[in-house]
Amino acid sequence: MTISITLTTALVDLHQLGVARVGPITSRKLALALAGLRGKRKLEDVRIEDLLNYLPMRYEDRSNLTTIRDLRPGLEASLELSVKVAGGFQVGKKRVFGNPKLFKYEVSATDPARTGRPVLVWWFVSGTHARDILNYYNKRFIRGARFITFGRWDWDDRRGTFALQLHKPADELEMLTAQESGSESLQTVEEDEVADDLEGEPDQALARIHVGRTVPVYRKLGDFSSKRLREIIHGVLAAIADKDLSETLPADLRERQGIIERARAFREIHFPPSEAKLAQYAEQRSPAQIRFIFEEFFWLAFRLLMKRGQRVKDEKGAVIRIDQAIKMSIAAVMPFKLTKAQRRVVVTIFKDLQSNAPMNRLLQGDVGSGKTIVALIAMLAVMENGYQTALMAPTEILAEQHARNIKRLLAKTSYRVELLTGSLKASEKRRLRSDLSTGEIDAIIGTHALIQESVAFKRLGLVVIDEQHRFGVLQRAELRTRGLNPDVLVLTATPIPRSLAMTVYGDLDVSVIDELPPGRTPVDTKVFGEDRRQEVKRLIHREVKNGQQVYVVYPLVEESEKMDLMAATKRYEYLREHVFPRLKIGLLHGKMKPTEKEEVMRGFVSGSIQILVSTTVIEVGVDVPNASVMIVEHAERFGLSQLHQLRGRVGRGAEKSYCILLTSDKKTSIAEERLGIMSQTTDGFVIAEKDLELRGPGELLGTRQSGLPELRLASLIRDQDILGRARQEAEFYLSSREKSDATTRMIKQVEADARFELAGVG
Repeated sequence: MTISITLTTALVDLHQLGVARVGPITSRKLALALAGLRGKRKLEDVRIEDLLNYLPMRYEDRSNLTTIRDLRPGLEASLELSVKVAGGFQVGKKRVFGNPKLFKYEVSATDPARTGRPVLVWWFVSGTHARDILNYYNKRFIRGARFITFGRWDWDDRRGTFALQLHKPADELEMLTAQESGSESLQTVEEDEVADDLEGEPDQALARIHVGRTVPVYRKLGDFSSKRLREIIHGVLAAIADKDLSETLPADLRERQGIIERARAFREIHFPPSEAKLAQYAEQRSPAQIRFIFEEFFWLAFRLLMKRGQRVKDEKGAVIRIDQAIKMSIAAVMPFKLTKAQRRVVVTIFKDLQSNAPMNRLLQGDVGSGKTIVALIAMLAVMENGYQTALMAPTEILAEQHARNIKRLLAKTSYRVELLTGSLKASEKRRLRSDLSTGEIDAIIGTHALIQESVAFKRLGLVVIDEQHRFGVLQRAELRTRGLNPDVLVLTATPIPRSLAMTVYGDLDVSVIDELPPGRTPVDTKVFGEDRRQEVKRLIHREVKNGQQVYVVYPLVEESEKMDLMAATKRYEYLREHVFPRLKIGLLHGKMKPTEKEEVMRGFVSGSIQILVSTTVIEVGVDVPNASVMIVEHAERFGLSQLHQLRGRVGRGAEKSYCILLTSDKKTSIAEERLGIMSQTTDGFVIAEKDLELRGPGELLGTRQSGLPELRLASLIRDQDILGRARQEAEFYLSSREKSDATTRMIKQVEADARFELAGVG
């Protein structure tokens, strides 16, 4: 019996579709594996579409069989071979304490035309049932048995012939050799895709999907090997009609953009046609891949632009009036003249505040560009209208610094500014919460403590969120609900290329402060190894003697047995007692009590502390203009944007400043490239692009917490051209064709898609 198969068919019903060698147990195991991957709670929620969206990680050209005579060291090739001798033997010393033994199974074989000396094909076998597996292969690889295998062939000097090792990466191999189940051990061997025995395979057509063509290679999914997934997906695509591979993009859009139908894209992304060029697939530029990349970006942009449209239609409770008197009041407390970029952004923010629709603006600015003073101007405008404001920072140290600076700037005004953090005494928290609810506090600065249920505002008009990518989308949304649909200004010192910001933060209006205040001297950045520590010591002595101050940053607070890193506490003691005994050294880290941190920061700001040993708690926002040297220990352990933030703590005055990136001898090639970029440029946007390229967007942009769906195929760096086209199409349907049937259908489709439930929350 078969059923009508569509993309929405439950995967647990896969066994009813007539797919070869798939029963109810296999269907449920596959659904279970995908349920965990897709974050779905019920097996019945996993659909055929989820399986087809499990895309190959790479492709191998197995279209042409090679002969032994044509082999070259390092060549990836398929060979049809005939067994001469085969067998397994134990590797290494006998295992103890119940650990599984490790065997090597080796096949000596020649090609049908005997074009050269017999080659070797080998792999490891392990597990408590390893001997049963060896017996299975002994029966399969009898003398004369034919098989086809694919892989990288290397010359074996000891054996004097070519050899092919079938293996997983070392960490996966260790994991697999620790399996206790015989069936899982057998799966390990099959995963290696040793061969497709052409004579022994009951289904010749099934065997042929693995060879003689460009073959998709999948990551292991649960108990399912790449080979088994290939067979199942091939069977599903054979059972489903093109009309049931439902189209999601309008025909006129596909024609304008020159992209193929969804049905064809599904078939070709899993099983490239014979005329396909492998290089296109490797570069993610085949017609099928471009189709799905475009689709990912289109729906992301469409949903975010929908959110923006909904926000424009919303009405806020606090419409801010900004007249000449208010502008003069604000100017009276400003300690310096704004830059042209700051003035431009302030004008834009004032327009937002005076609008009937709530502001939802992202303010980008490189380290030290003056984002905080712009935020304070917005807060003053709102407070002048009788409303409360809130500023939320990701760490207590940064919140404390904001509170200290804002209190100092507003000391001569009547506004009450308070700090609310989780580490305050319970009695102090109760007092502040009470005063907030009655409207006695005009500006509250704090951490995530601001979004606790017990915190209530009387008339919250503006929310400022500093380093917004450090907060989850639900945290940001929660703070917004505390006011009368308040204006929201989010700040980030992690520069994002404008085209990316327009998509990643598509429902936010984007402003950029693209110039630094006058008098800032570029920081001289050097990458030093362990052999140059004496040079660093001399630099520190010289700068301190000249009245400057120094940061020394470490990755960890305490010693770790697992990582060979210098912990801040240990190095602080060593530097204080042995290296700089005559200098005043302070220690700062996130585990200290607020009063202790406040005392240390006050000492560093005043200059009584000459060297501050710290963890990355000083990465964001801490501002000491007299600091001229930043030493980063184990710099290879940090991301590019993190290093850029740390470097931004110095060079804030007119004196020449230095950033020394100290590295161990164990840094990787990627770490070397990363550190090289730091020494070549101080442009935050260049650094951000490189960080995106090296680390991916999730960590850098915060999209792992932002409520946006994860990009499966698209790359925010590689595919910027496709991203721009997709956004243009989304804007077209939500503006020029807003009332069309196509747009109505797409809006309903997006609203029903659980992946976008949180997208666009400011």
